[in-house]
Formats: sequence, structure tokens, C-alpha cells
Amino acid sequence: MPQPDAARIFAPLAYPDPVNSYRSGSGLRGPSAWQNRADYEIKVTIDQTNKTVSGNEIITYTNNSPDDLAVLWLQLDQNIYREGSRADFSSPERHTHHTDGMVIESVSVDDDGHPAPVLPVISDTRMQTVLPHPLAKGGKLKLRIVWHYVVPGPWGGRTAVTPSKNGDIYEIAQFYPRMNVYDDIRGWDTAPYLGQEFYLDYGDIDYSVTVPSNFIVAGSGALLNPTEVLTRDQQDRLAQAAKSDQRVMIRTQADVEAATAPPPARPAPSPAPEPAAKDTKTTAVVSKDEKVTSPELPATKTWHFRMDNTRDVAFMASAAFLWDAAKLNLPPLSPAPDKPAAPRLAMSVYPVEAVGSHGWDRSTSYVKHAIEYFSGKWYPYPWPNAINAAGHGAGMEYPGIVFDGMDDRDPMLFWITTHELGHGWFPMIVGSNERRHAFMDEGFNTFIDAYASDHFNHGEFAPKRDAEYAPDTGKPADDIIKLLKDPEAPVLMAPVETVSEKYRHPITYFKGAYGLTLLREQILGPDRFDRAFRRYIATWAFHHPTPSDFFRLMNSEAGEDLSWFWRGWYFNNWAPDYAVSNVTYVDNDPHKGALVRVASKGWLPLPVVLQITWMDGSSARITIPTETWLLRNDVTLQIAGDQPIRTAILDPDRVIPDVDRSNNSFSQVPTATVSTPAPQ
Repeated sequence: MPQPDAARIFAPLAYPDPVNSYRSGSGLRGPSAWQNRADYEIKVTIDQTNKTVSGNEIITYTNNSPDDLAVLWLQLDQNIYREGSRADFSSPERHTHHTDGMVIESVSVDDDGHPAPVLPVISDTRMQTVLPHPLAKGGKLKLRIVWHYVVPGPWGGRTAVTPSKNGDIYEIAQFYPRMNVYDDIRGWDTAPYLGQEFYLDYGDIDYSVTVPSNFIVAGSGALLNPTEVLTRDQQDRLAQAAKSDQRVMIRTQADVEAATAPPPARPAPSPAPEPAAKDTKTTAVVSKDEKVTSPELPATKTWHFRMDNTRDVAFMASAAFLWDAAKLNLPPLSPAPDKPAAPRLAMSVYPVEAVGSHGWDRSTSYVKHAIEYFSGKWYPYPWPNAINAAGHGAGMEYPGIVFDGMDDRDPMLFWITTHELGHGWFPMIVGSNERRHAFMDEGFNTFIDAYASDHFNHGEFAPKRDAEYAPDTGKPADDIIKLLKDPEAPVLMAPVETVSEKYRHPITYFKGAYGLTLLREQILGPDRFDRAFRRYIATWAFHHPTPSDFFRLMNSEAGEDLSWFWRGWYFNNWAPDYAVSNVTYVDNDPHKGALVRVASKGWLPLPVVLQITWMDGSSARITIPTETWLLRNDVTLQIAGDQPIRTAILDPDRVIPDVDRSNNSFSQVPTATVSTPAPQ
């Protein structure tokens, strides 16, 4: 790469999205900001025989935009599994089997209080509904949809059926037609679903799930009918868990075995009894033609959940689930002004295969830590419960519930649990557009859960070192260098779908997270960064920020023009490269101080520490700020001292990603020529 050009590095940066009355130059929401709303009433049933989900929903859609809407667009994510879908061609390695996708049985729009059938236009994973009359600004309507789909097998694009010892585990997400977002950036944002996650509006979701009676359903939000679906013992155990920091078993292994055991064989018919005497009190007589039957449980149960102010819901269901819970030490949430606040719980559901002291026996302690730590550090968790559910191992997040792997153990279980729950903040609370800017959820979340690893149990699983962050050594400044030197690597601002699987974790997760680490620890410092980052979260909670909003807000709140950093780290893969050129002395006399020449050979001029160690072992540190390189690529620093320098080292703690460390130190002691006075 050519020598760095300060005129390019420090040039004004034009952000992709302009400032207007909706989005301000400070990165805050503008005075005319608006956002549409989607509330859902959903009823679904799981058919074990055919492995289908069938359902109906009523969407109450509110148009808060300044525009009249002639059409509505919805997402049908299950259509990713239709043969010939766009995803079949963009990511063929992900789609080795096919279904009929989401089969829409009917669509209607309430027109003057009466359902008016409409014929939808389906295009891949999108559905357009042409309205009988445009939806005026400030208006709302009800959209009714009936649908069904076959659940794919393991993985299944995050909706799966996974076998386990005691029965199938249904991992059900993206299971209902969901509204696309209409926003001030693009109008209808109809990016097709190709496997790279979601962009959704907020609202209240009331949903019911009908399953076989021996199933447990773990779902987003609050369970509204526990007395109808739980045994008395399970209800009592939940009440106990609400007071306990240690997990309480709600459904034990013995409960699972009883629920999944085959029914006992019916006894052979006994001979018909003799006619009863006339004076007996027994009046019921079983004739030899009647069958002897035992009481049976109802064939199905319906679990009723509600989640307020959310962009989505998901659930897992299985007869195989053990279930444990403990209290979340958070302020209580009241579901309504006239109702008492319900307990808030950390929960885990998992099959017997996951049991063990190195496995899911510790899951709920990880859930508790993640929710409580992130709430205290960044923004309060807004929902009733947080659930870790074990299945195939998609490692996927939804509001209030995450899908992880039944085979996960030890640090990997901690890291995946913490990471997926961290998505409760990005993008479930801060609703960025994952289909376009994945670093704003994956990178931001990986950043906060790297610190959670340091915090948990005195660093039991620190440092974070997995596929998402510092995968080689656990030292991000070292591990990121091969990516920064890779000429084929995409940039963070590249469209999500253009980032291949090879680079998805290194760029979107690792580089996205490490950029914030550098910003916090090397550029701004924790105090300024944390305050600005919390302001970003609070400002954009339950709203839709863009990268431009983030960049502007951090500039404004932290009090720095960080254009050079955004340009270098997000729009390019630039890196720092510093060198100690030489060490001399003032007038060639160590007693007058040293002259240390430092060169900047890289295009990302991060602040860098120079450590000087003198011959007697004493040392000092100087931080060379970014502004040093505004007009030059090398600088000579005068270092006060009265003895020769033993070493001069740049970045002695290896905390910045210097791409060539071979020239970062000077360790030869220069020979000084000292004149000897003539004898008197």
C-alpha cells in the first residue's frame, strides 16, 4: 500500500444517510421522526404427524408515516425453502432440502368493519397486499391471514424439528407472516430473506400455541394461562423459583419420563360379574360388551403468551424438555396498571442429553448473569422472562428466548448463551436493519458480550475466544491482523449479502466488535465511550438507527470528530503501522535528553503509546495522539532524561492492531561521544 495520505485520512466524511427532520446531525431522532406499528394476534397449531405449523393471525397495522399507503408488504420467511427461491441460488450450501414454503390460504382486509378478501402477490419471500382503499396517515387497519407450512428438518433456517431421546424438539421461529418495515430511508424495505436475518417493526404480540398435551412450550413473553397448562407442582415450583437465585427444577427428568412413557397395556377383560343384590349400594354394572377404559389426558393443550413492545416472538415445544428457572434481580414489570407485577425469571429448557455439570445444569446461571449484567451496564431488560432453549444448535436469538445447542458445554455454552441473549439489546431493543447492516447487531453484541466474559465468575471463561471474537489466541490486536492484511476481505459497510461465509464471522462479528473496543479503550476512554454508547442505546431503543445515526451520535456525545476512524475501520480495512526509526541524543549527550523518531506507515492513525526504558531500569510512557499525523508521517519526539536509553517500544502492551511489529522497538544502546576535559 502507498504511504499514508493525510489529506485522504482526515478528509471530511460524507455519511450515507442525510440529515433531515427525521434524523438529526447529532445522531438523535429528529423533531418529525415517526415509526409505524404492527400488533399481532396469532393462533398456531403443531401437527406432529405431518410436522406442520398451521395458523391464523390478525395484524393491526398503524400508519404513523406522513404518506398514504396503497399497499402493504409482508415477509414470508419460510419461502426460503421453496425450490427455486432466490436463496437457493445465492446460498445453495444452506439449502439442501425443500418444502412448499409458507402456504397462504386466505388474506382479507377489514373494510368498513367487514373482512374483504384480497388476492396477494407473492414474490419469493415477500407478499404484497393491495388495499381496497389507501391507508391514510394516522390510520390503522386489520389484516387477517390464514397459512400453514411444513417445518424443515434439523437446522431448517432456524425453524426446525430436531430428534432427541424423548421426542422431537420443535424450534419454531419466523412462523407467521410479518410486516415489512416502512421507514423514512426507503419507504417499504423489502430486501428478500436470503438467510441473513431480519428488520421488523415493534408492537404487542398476543399468541397461542396448541400442542400435544405432554409438551412443554417455552416462548417469548409472559405465559398467561399457567393454571391451564401446568400441573399444580409446576406452578408451585415456579413460585419458588421466583424467590431463588439458584435454579429450581420446574420439570424434572422423572416428569419427562412419565410424560413420554408409552401408555400401559390395557388389562384383559375380566369375566362379567354376577348380578348385584337388590340391597347393594352399587348401581353401576359393567356388561361383558362394555370396554374398560382409563381416564385420558386431553389430546392437546393451548399455551397462551403475550409480549409487549417487541419486534418478534418465537418458541420451542417438546415433550422431551426438562425445565428449570431462577429469579432475575431486576425491577418488576406490571402488565397493566390494575394488575400486580409478575415475577421475572431466567429459564432453561433442554432434553436429557444436555444434562450435566459441564452442560445445561449451568445454563440458567449464565442466563441470569447475562440479563442482569447487560441491564446494569447498558440498558434495562424490558421483558418478563429470558429463556435459553436447547435443540439443534442454530445459535439464534429472538426477543426473550434464544435457541442454542443441546451438545454445547463449558465455555462454548457460556459464550453462545451470553452472545445470543446479548442480542436482546442488539437488535431486539435497538432495532437496526440486520438485512443491510449486520455489524450493528452482530458486532455491537459481540462487543458487549466480550466484556461479559471478563465479568462472569471472576473471569472463569475469559477472555472470549471463539469463532466470533479473537479466535486464534484470544488477543484481538494480534488475531485481527491477518484480516486487515487480506486484500480480498470485504469492509464492514459492505452490503450484508455480499459478505461470503468465509468472512462473515471475521468481519461482521470480530471486526465489528473490536472496532468498538478500540474506540472505548484506545481512543475515547471508558468514561466518554460508555456514556455516549448508553445514550445511543436509550435514544434508539425500539426504533431504527442507521450507521450514519450511530456515527453522528458518537461524534457528538463523545466530543470527537471520529471521521478518520469511521473511514478507516468501517469504510476501509485500514490499519495502523508504526515504527521507531532511530534514537539519538540532544547534542549527542544523553544528559540533555533523547530524540526518538517515530514514523506512521499505516492509514489508521490510532493513538499509540511509546515506552522509554533507561539504562537504570526506570521507564516512562508517552501517548502519541492521532493529531500528530495531520500534516506529516514522521515525528521526532524529545524525551527528557539524563542517561542513555535502553529500549524504546511502541505499543508495548500490544493493544492496537499494528500490522508490522518488527520495527516497533529500538533496543540498541547508541554510543554517545563525550568529550574529556583537558588536564589542568
